[in-house]
Amino acid sequence: MVLEMLNPTHYNITSMVPEVMPAATMPILLLTGLLLLVWNYEDTSSIPGPGYCMGIGPLLSHGRFLWMGIGSACNYYNKMYGEFMRVWICGEETLIISKSSSMFHVMKHSHYSSRFGSKLGLQCIGMHENGIIFNNNPALWKAIRPFFIKALSGPSLVRMVAICVDSIITHLDRLEEVTNKSGYVDVLTLMRRIMLDTSNVLFLGIPLDESAIVVKIQCYFDAWQALLLKPDIFFKISWLYRKYEKSIKDLKDTIEILIEEKRRRISTAEKLEECMDFTTELIFAEKRGDLTRENVNQCVLEMLIAAPDTMSISVFFLLFLIAKHPKVEEAIMKEIQTVVGERDIRIEDMQKLKVVENCIYESMRYQPVVDLVMRKALQDDVIDGYPVKKGTNIILNIGRMHRLEFFPKPNEFTLENFEKNVPYRYFQPFGFGPRACAGKYIAMVMMKAILVTLLRRFHVQTLQGKCVENMQKRNDLSLHPDEANNLLEMIFVPRNSDKCLDH
Repeated sequence: MVLEMLNPTHYNITSMVPEVMPAATMPILLLTGLLLLVWNYEDTSSIPGPGYCMGIGPLLSHGRFLWMGIGSACNYYNKMYGEFMRVWICGEETLIISKSSSMFHVMKHSHYSSRFGSKLGLQCIGMHENGIIFNNNPALWKAIRPFFIKALSGPSLVRMVAICVDSIITHLDRLEEVTNKSGYVDVLTLMRRIMLDTSNVLFLGIPLDESAIVVKIQCYFDAWQALLLKPDIFFKISWLYRKYEKSIKDLKDTIEILIEEKRRRISTAEKLEECMDFTTELIFAEKRGDLTRENVNQCVLEMLIAAPDTMSISVFFLLFLIAKHPKVEEAIMKEIQTVVGERDIRIEDMQKLKVVENCIYESMRYQPVVDLVMRKALQDDVIDGYPVKKGTNIILNIGRMHRLEFFPKPNEFTLENFEKNVPYRYFQPFGFGPRACAGKYIAMVMMKAILVTLLRRFHVQTLQGKCVENMQKRNDLSLHPDEANNLLEMIFVPRNSDKCLDH
């Protein structure tokens, strides 16, 4: 009798519900209860962030990244939920961090040496387990990185100064090529050509069509930015990504032709030392079986696009900021006159140009180009008291951190922010640790060489009060000006030939 009473099949469940309740209500209540249980179960994380909400939360957060761009979405979420928070990208838990102590922890540990992104997207652009920028296979990345480190330091760093200065002078002598009928200079194109020319001479050494390749690099970057976080279903519909596929193929085919010419020159060279550079080292590694041909091509591609893609934008923003701050320009010109004088800048001048260096740093802090770093946890960890599971995606929102901590005037462009030594945990424009930017030293030397050489010849002005603050920008994988917008050109006013260092 007791067992029979305890058997739920003994009862008609609906008979236990008051007759006034419609028959369809019970299933609805049961379903609602089940969904609430799922919701509560999935949203038990101690890390602040939007709710799971039956799977709607992950869809909305991923959609926001696709709609707003990675950088803008990160700023939105950090502002909304705090400096350590959680969202979902492609259904995977993703932390967005703009807290210096947490960033320091992630950057310094080797178990965060992988990045994340759509596998299909990275395969499409050639970066899946190839190259160095978004190679998410730590073992392969470690095998490739030494080639970049060697090429971007030591003797190459010294050679780069003279090569960069020669390129700047050559391009400034042909300034009419990037000047419109009104006399306004297309600074972005100018900088991209200088960066590409310098990189080519130093790392590849094959004649190329600068103007054509600069355009292809921009299209490749647009494709990379567009495909990096796309869901897998996007790649099932060919017409959606066909235009990106074409842009990628155009640049990859061009680079492959240049590398084949390099191979031919190596095979016919009487003195191999004359061909020794980054590309030659990679080709030899391929012959030894250490690298694949595809990896060699991607490494050369990434070396050639790195400076035109990001450093050119950094110098562009810097020139706009200098144009708006005449006292900063005056301090720079005074230092140039003291350190360099009338001759060309040399490698031994670099450490002495402290005002120039602080100006570059302040520009990168106030108006960054690369203001975020993407990583993946390779093992379980605890960051600032929060548990982080293996496989968790992490975005370090460096640009936001640079405006939140340490600096006395974080929302102003002023050299006062670097009057005192800044602890490196509070200022990380290139990152640090195992996966820091391999080109951080050569980038600083290159920007100094460009700035000094250009400002010795020209005073820069913007058009109609245009400035960095009122410029339309797109903050996605990196922060770029909206090039469809007008008034991005500048006026280059030649300095008095007798007093070329006077304002």
